[in-house]
Amino acid sequence: KCGKSEGVSSECTEKQELESIRRRKQELLQDIQVTYTSVADRWSLRTFIAKCKARNKQVSMGRKKFNMDPKKGIRFLIDSGLLKNTSNDIAQFLYKGEGLNKTAIGDYLGERNDFNLEVLHAFVELHEFTDLNLVQALRQFLWSFRLPGEAQKIDRMMEAFAQRYCHCNPGVFQHSDTCYVLSFAVIMLNTSLHNPNVKDKPSHQRFNAMNRGINDGGDLPEDLLRNLYEGIKNEPFKIPEDDGNDLTHTFFNPDREGWLLKRGGRVKTWKRRWFILTDNCLYYFEYTTDKEPRGIIPLENLSIREVDDSKKPNCFELFIPDHRDQVIKACKTEADGRVVEGNHTFYRISAPTAEEKEEWITSIKNAISRDPFYEMLAARKKKVSALTSL
Repeated sequence: KCGKSEGVSSECTEKQELESIRRRKQELLQDIQVTYTSVADRWSLRTFIAKCKARNKQVSMGRKKFNMDPKKGIRFLIDSGLLKNTSNDIAQFLYKGEGLNKTAIGDYLGERNDFNLEVLHAFVELHEFTDLNLVQALRQFLWSFRLPGEAQKIDRMMEAFAQRYCHCNPGVFQHSDTCYVLSFAVIMLNTSLHNPNVKDKPSHQRFNAMNRGINDGGDLPEDLLRNLYEGIKNEPFKIPEDDGNDLTHTFFNPDREGWLLKRGGRVKTWKRRWFILTDNCLYYFEYTTDKEPRGIIPLENLSIREVDDSKKPNCFELFIPDHRDQVIKACKTEADGRVVEGNHTFYRISAPTAEEKEEWITSIKNAISRDPFYEMLAARKKKVSALTSL
């Protein structure tokens, strides 16, 4: 406590003021720390969100590359650090299948090189067939991809399935070969019973007769065959929809979209199309309500320029630099539903206004990516051409 004398009172006042200053300083330091932490947290959150958005965009691009070329898609994801170069990691990616074309999955799994075979077996092991009858197991398996058309690929995939089924259900069959043969018989039965072009529908007795002696020389239990027959008869196999072909999910938050006029390749007519720019590709649709595009133009290694056209204003072109006669790698859907390669050496497009033309050109320029291998190859071709002309 402070005394009554003037000197003591003055000293006491100074101490109180000093203590007050110290408290205020401490409060300010705490406020600064709280503010710093808050700013740091917000900055960290923004950085995290930006990284997530960039990663998701890279993954989306990898899926599209996979759907166009499975090997290139997998390589892109590995090189981007989004996928480990192991059979287990790739198998998990294919098994989840989000946004992937089921036909492309089947083609990749059916390849005969050693690494693809490892991926195939890792993929099959992700399926749990314990206590399922053969039809139930086949439904699960055949829903995760589409069987390719090549006989050797189908053979490898069905052999892997049979081995996995027998591992999950020991004692059901004498040998995995029995499961393999019966699996094919069930798939053929499904076609025979549910294809309207097949008039002579097999009976249960004929199905039994077809499968006599396949169980290591012996017959399979009649109840087992009857259950398989009835399971297929009552419910056919469902062919999985191609998630990668239904591109609706691709077009959320595009870089740009709008109506443009596109000049045809062989027939030089102008047609109004709804264009969407996203993930380094330019898609065009006949109507905004269409789920699948009429055409896809990957922008890799392309260039863009303004051009004058006597028939349409506000034009620009997509082209391959230094290779004016080369067809751009793109695809389109014909009127009969067939997907074919495009035949454009350049794409000429007209925007409604000069302002929109400039905006489209800027957006497309930002979306164009470069493949260094392509540029190396182009440089080598140019060098060889120069040498041969000497």
